[in-house]
Amino acid sequence: MPERASTIEPYEEGMLDVGDGQLVHFELSGDPEGKPAVALHGGPGSGSAVGLRRAFAPHGYRLIQFDQRGCGKSTPSVGDLSTVMTTNTTHHLLADIERLREHLGIERWLIWGNSWGCTLGLAYAQRHPERVSEMILVSVTLTRLRDIRWLYHGVGRFFPEQWARFSAGGGHAPDLVVAYDHLLNGTSDPQTRERAAREWCAWEDAVQSNEEGWTPHPRYQDPTFRMTFARTCTHFFSHGAWLEDNELLVNCGRLAAIRASLIHGRFDLGGPPEVPLLLAAAWPGAELTFVGTGHRGGAEMAARMNDALARFA
Repeated sequence: MPERASTIEPYEEGMLDVGDGQLVHFELSGDPEGKPAVALHGGPGSGSAVGLRRAFAPHGYRLIQFDQRGCGKSTPSVGDLSTVMTTNTTHHLLADIERLREHLGIERWLIWGNSWGCTLGLAYAQRHPERVSEMILVSVTLTRLRDIRWLYHGVGRFFPEQWARFSAGGGHAPDLVVAYDHLLNGTSDPQTRERAAREWCAWEDAVQSNEEGWTPHPRYQDPTFRMTFARTCTHFFSHGAWLEDNELLVNCGRLAAIRASLIHGRFDLGGPPEVPLLLAAAWPGAELTFVGTGHRGGAEMAARMNDALARFA
């Protein structure tokens, strides 16, 4: 979802010690007595979006947002080149979500996820279905090996000039995700790492450049964000997000008692519509809605998300 300026401020925030020297920043906004909902941001490595508060507030939710390990206001920052990534995996993030739920004394909560946050939300719900009331997943991802391959290789046929530059930045390696992970996390030269972060983020932006109203995302101009995002994405994706391929589809039976709204753009080139279709087919409790947008979303996607928030409130 696009970020918007917000006048809705959190009524509580803090830093949760989740072990491994990691502190996770969290914020609570909306109605303190409202229905709990936790937002799982994209990336991985994007950090929370303050504009999301505006969507949840009218429906009386108690919105919990947090920055996943190493990004946003969580520490140590992956934007610091000295920060190691060995204790930053999908399994660590899943444990962090549970620690946060326990810390806040929440029995069950609605899961909202966007892009990578959908993958993380599905993995969490399949491990802890008794803790999930409903799910709203926007710009659905499963982060299968074939999905990763498509995003950083296959979709290049739609953006041949930009992909040629991206491929060159990765030394034309047969697996560009592994190559960029080495440049960003396996080398020590800061200039090499900064060039790789720029090329990685330029490609991420290019994949969405055909979408209506697209302009270059200003977040990629921030060198700390750029390094955090690129290091985290390549670290997670070069390891297949530490998920068995098709794991999230195979385990959909664990979600049988959970209602869900899946909202996806028909013109999402980075995440083809077949992905949410496969998920909806394996999950009878999920309602799939396609909208005429791309990955970033827009007014139609926001309206469908608003409908789901009202229905589940």
